[in-house]
Amino acid sequence: MNKLNVDLADRSYPIIIGSGLISRADSFKDIIRHHNVMVVSNSTIAPLYMKSLHSALDAFCQVRECILPDGECFKTLESFNQVLTSMLKNGMGRDSTVVALGGGVVGDISGFAASAYQRGVDFVQVPTTLLAQVDSSVGGKTGVNHELGKNMIGAFYQPRGVVIDTDCLRTLPARELSAGMAEVIKYGIIWDSELFELLESSMSRLLALDGDMLSSVIARCCEIKADVVHQDEREGGIRAILNLGHTFGHAIENHVGYGVWLHGEAVAAGIVLASRLSLKRGYIDSSYYERIRRLLADAKLPLSSPQGMSAEDYLDHMRHDKKVKSGTIRYILPDKIGRASLYSDVSDAEVRNIIERIEHE
Repeated sequence: MNKLNVDLADRSYPIIIGSGLISRADSFKDIIRHHNVMVVSNSTIAPLYMKSLHSALDAFCQVRECILPDGECFKTLESFNQVLTSMLKNGMGRDSTVVALGGGVVGDISGFAASAYQRGVDFVQVPTTLLAQVDSSVGGKTGVNHELGKNMIGAFYQPRGVVIDTDCLRTLPARELSAGMAEVIKYGIIWDSELFELLESSMSRLLALDGDMLSSVIARCCEIKADVVHQDEREGGIRAILNLGHTFGHAIENHVGYGVWLHGEAVAAGIVLASRLSLKRGYIDSSYYERIRRLLADAKLPLSSPQGMSAEDYLDHMRHDKKVKSGTIRYILPDKIGRASLYSDVSDAEVRNIIERIEHE
């Protein structure tokens, strides 16, 4: 069991990483402080892990369940309302805890519901996908999508703890595992050159679920996320670099329909576009650009845009992205291995140029 900490003064919380943690009561005893627990999961994850989680929590909690439909297309206000309705029907009070058992969609909806229910109840993340384990479960971003934009409705609301059971990755479809690798690769690009180089040499082992290496990489990603969140909890500055590839990626998800492309797949294509823009501006050289593309390809991730998606499609969606400030689209671009920066001076013409060029590579 590996234990990290997100340092946010009186709202600090642990991240616990290990094998078999879902079925162990001691994984949760120091995190869950209330008797009444609502476990929120989905129709895919609940049959796999709900029984084990129940056995762990039943020793000291009264557990109720709320099962959502599975998929990004259900990350909606309707699902948010389903959680609230379930809590109300079960008579949950302020002395309750919401436990999110699932991937990023379940975690985001559950956290948002916890933030709103009776103006805030405790919340615990139990992420079951690689993407959620290394990224969305840490940092307190919660919310739902709107037809006009991804994650446009939500709140910053920190959990009381994150319990990462690496065994969950053994039931993860290969496509979902690859999608999670996009966020892992992101950390190497924006923060840690040694991680980037490790991923270059070890991607096949990670995709083959090498337990020790996976645990080490997950822990390093969580360390990076915790450090960034400690410095900038509400994304007023440095936390923006965590959005590498996301400005383009959210445009893809919105354009093709939520769930058609997995979030990590869209982020991967977005990282290629951001890197191409950085290359065009002279911030990185062609050698590093090709290394980024090769690493994403090794992770079995897409390198190009959805068929038929034009530069104007991208720009139209990106103008409605939540990261737009004072009408200006902001882009995170890699500067060198292990570093990225925020740029607000990118013209639409530059974006059109790199999107048109990248389709011919």
